[in-house]
Amino acid sequence: MGTSGIFQLAAFIIGLLFGSFLNVCISRIPKGESIVKPRSRCPHCTTPIRWYDNIPVLGWFLLRGRCRDCKQAIPWRYPLVEFGVALWFMAQAVNLKAFLDFAHNIDFVTPPSVPPGVVHFAGLGILGFLLIGLMVMDWQTMILPDAFTLTGIAIGFFLVCIQAIFLGPGEDEVRLTKHSLHLTSPGGVTDHGNVFLTGPESLILGRIAAVCGAALLLLLIRWLYRALRHREGMGLGDVKLLAMIAAFLGFWPAVLSLFLGTLAAAFYGVVLLARGKAGVTSKLPFGSFLCVGGLVAALFGNRLIDRYIALLR
Repeated sequence: MGTSGIFQLAAFIIGLLFGSFLNVCISRIPKGESIVKPRSRCPHCTTPIRWYDNIPVLGWFLLRGRCRDCKQAIPWRYPLVEFGVALWFMAQAVNLKAFLDFAHNIDFVTPPSVPPGVVHFAGLGILGFLLIGLMVMDWQTMILPDAFTLTGIAIGFFLVCIQAIFLGPGEDEVRLTKHSLHLTSPGGVTDHGNVFLTGPESLILGRIAAVCGAALLLLLIRWLYRALRHREGMGLGDVKLLAMIAAFLGFWPAVLSLFLGTLAAAFYGVVLLARGKAGVTSKLPFGSFLCVGGLVAALFGNRLIDRYIALLR
């Protein structure tokens, strides 16, 4: 097995472990329970799960999907979440390895773009972990916990600040006028009207604007729905969720997530209506579909947005 294979295998195993922890969060956070104590136990008979039965994915199959003690069924959700997080981590490891190989083929020394790139892919791994957890929690309980959404916003913004630290001179700089600054003496600067944002300022302020813009967009939609239908159509949890996606990806990928999530939710609603399993006033776990949109945007968002812009030219 080559270096690339070892890299991917390590990411997959780490993903399995994080997926197992995510299952604990999914089961306990919506109920307001601690994710630390007590140790993992069967939800039916409350018997602590033995360490060898708690091996991600494998333990579920060895037990044939049933508790060793009470024989009650263990939901498919457990191995699916573990496997999903493992695949997500492995996908980000593949992308990171390809990025590092490309960067080092351009320059024999470490290019300035490598540290921000590593932070970017680490952020995508964290975002996928959060979105998978929120998707399952909203589907099961119609709850999008602040412990994930608000914490996710903070993590996303923190990672952007780290990226800003490693920007090269002039990278991501935004010039607002054609004039330039002239150094007249040590410590003295003549300003001829030039207004600009440095790379770190542009990146950080732009991401703050993205988070606020995404939140305001959903708040406006929420207000319009309530004004027209005289009832709530969207919770504040969805607003925080879209803001979290914007904190990691930016404004336009967040808008793409909203668009894809809305399409998926509408399609699912039509299917339920056609099968007579829902009415026009039935509630849907919109946050789950928004999470799916966020995952798609994280993987393909920039390419989809670029192709859409190309169509408009």
